[in-house]
Amino acid sequence: MIEKPLTSGDVDFVTTLHGEERISFVVLMQPRGDQADVLLRAIDDLAMGELKEAVREGEEPEGKNARQPAELALEVSLEALRRAGSEAVGQVIEDHPLDKLKSVVDEAEADEVIVLTAPHYVEEFFHRDWASRARHKVGVPVLKLFAHSE
Repeated sequence: MIEKPLTSGDVDFVTTLHGEERISFVVLMQPRGDQADVLLRAIDDLAMGELKEAVREGEEPEGKNARQPAELALEVSLEALRRAGSEAVGQVIEDHPLDKLKSVVDEAEADEVIVLTAPHYVEEFFHRDWASRARHKVGVPVLKLFAHSE
């Protein structure tokens, strides 16, 4: 599960987690949420000392307007994984992402889930981040990794 395009560092990291073992990915792209998330993201930006990012949070597309950027981010990410030699398919998910994640894990008989995200300090503190919530839902190990930025 990702929330922004994978960087080359992200791709290198996730494709080498299991050594030389060939890995296939089912990537679920979670677009940015609604306006209620803006405050939490701004607090996270401030906690990381990124004042300019906190100010720009209100400028980012939200809800339905975030669908097209999410689709593009997904395509870029899938292509990067394929270029690295992995099989990769994916989809943008908006409604009930944890339910969708659970069904994908079951259908693909996944060995693990990787949640690749930026730090979300407030949500993590209260265990409301995607990785914490997924651990109670999917029935396989959930690995939380922090995304690289380029």
